[in-house]
Amino acid sequence: MVFAHGFGCDQNMWRFVAPAFENNYRTVLFDHVGAGGSDHSAYDPEKYASLDGYADDVVELCRALDVKGGVFVGHSVSAMIGVLASKKASELFDTLVMVCPSPRYIDDGDYEGGFSEAQVHELLDFLDSNHMGWSQAMAPVIMGNPDHPELGEELTNSFCRTDPDIAKRFARATFLSDNRADLAGVTARCLVIQCSEDVIAPLSVGEYVHSNLRDSELVLIDATGHCPNLSAPEATIAAIKAFL
Repeated sequence: MVFAHGFGCDQNMWRFVAPAFENNYRTVLFDHVGAGGSDHSAYDPEKYASLDGYADDVVELCRALDVKGGVFVGHSVSAMIGVLASKKASELFDTLVMVCPSPRYIDDGDYEGGFSEAQVHELLDFLDSNHMGWSQAMAPVIMGNPDHPELGEELTNSFCRTDPDIAKRFARATFLSDNRADLAGVTARCLVIQCSEDVIAPLSVGEYVHSNLRDSELVLIDATGHCPNLSAPEATIAAIKAFL
């Protein structure tokens, strides 16, 4: 099982989930280049201008570790990175677990991504001008769970630790991406985990992902916010175990 973290995070975000699978799977955790304990000198702005660069890393990592027929668990943007990686090398994963995925964050015609184009650009402009302020304002909103402020604080600190220039570029690769067409060619079994309240990836997005995958199951868990791996790990683990 390969666990991939979302924007502004690192592998530590899986600490409540990954151990539940260690008895039955070889578990792999890593930091995307530019995040956590990764080698920041390996960051190439051109390569990582799109999610394909991150997907190429996943393929390279998994081939180096001789992963075949594995389970990829991707949170948020990493769900789509997993989709791209599985299409580049279909032998790697038999199963994709997508935790709060979104193939496109911007509304487009009948498609409801959750944000207008103006809202996304406003969000990116805010990040460009004030990385720390953006982190302190956005992290608690993304996390939800105001009755557990320590979770919002952890995400805030994670965002603040991210290199500002890398964060700006990764945010653009994330929030301006459109991977809707990539869903059609996925051959792996897919589990889509959707939170009942998520300001980043609303229910309409989870339903869209589910309906556009050939072999998928949508599970709605009773959780608020965009990070159930931290705020609702038991429900996340139960959904994954039931599917596997």
